[in-house]
Amino acid sequence: MALNLVQVNFKARDDSALGRFWAEALGWGVSSEGPGVTNLEPEGFVWPDPAAFYIDFVTVPDPETVKYRVHLDLATTSAAHQAELVARMKELGATPADVGQGDVPWTVLADPEGNVFCVLEPREIYRDTGPIAAVVVDCADPRAMARFWGEAIDWTLHEVTDDHARLRSTKGVGPYLEFLRTTPGVKTVWNRVHLDLLPDPVDDQAEEVARLQTLGATSADVGQGDVPWKVLADPEGNEFCVLGRA
Repeated sequence: MALNLVQVNFKARDDSALGRFWAEALGWGVSSEGPGVTNLEPEGFVWPDPAAFYIDFVTVPDPETVKYRVHLDLATTSAAHQAELVARMKELGATPADVGQGDVPWTVLADPEGNVFCVLEPREIYRDTGPIAAVVVDCADPRAMARFWGEAIDWTLHEVTDDHARLRSTKGVGPYLEFLRTTPGVKTVWNRVHLDLLPDPVDDQAEEVARLQTLGATSADVGQGDVPWKVLADPEGNEFCVLGRA
């Protein structure tokens, strides 16, 4: 059995408009599995290729405006590329964001619905990730989160300290999953951005959910109702989904 981290899921006021922004920003293709859902995939890949990484945008009645615990870091290959990408994102509707970053070499922006993301300066470690360098999760204990997620999805741990942890697929493809020590604060609403996991084979969903619960995951109710996926929360309360057959 195996679990693959296949995508991030954004709650949106307008999935189509937000999907168009990110598709143009990343140069990815756009599709839809139904009303209120916009799917983004890198060109040349067909879901659920294990070498690819995807983004879903789902319209909800009232996406909360809260501290974003999960955000994307975008990779660049040169200083000129970073400047060009920042300029293009602003033309598409992104705005500068201040999250207390101070004087840093990366640029912090917010997309048209306020989701914060970073355009990184060139870094050798992200040279082969594609446009998304990392999915970054704010947390209180990077070491504990690395232990849970490393066992949950069997990714390779590349670095861990008291302040930061970095994992990546054992296949050496796609973005990193990173945990950054912060002061997340009291969590009173669900995260606007969460991770989606896909069992391989998909029929092992129940077994994988049970295994995750033995690792410390708990069931979560975000109003999902009767759906084919299972909603869980990691040890710090971040929701994620274990997908099943539609």
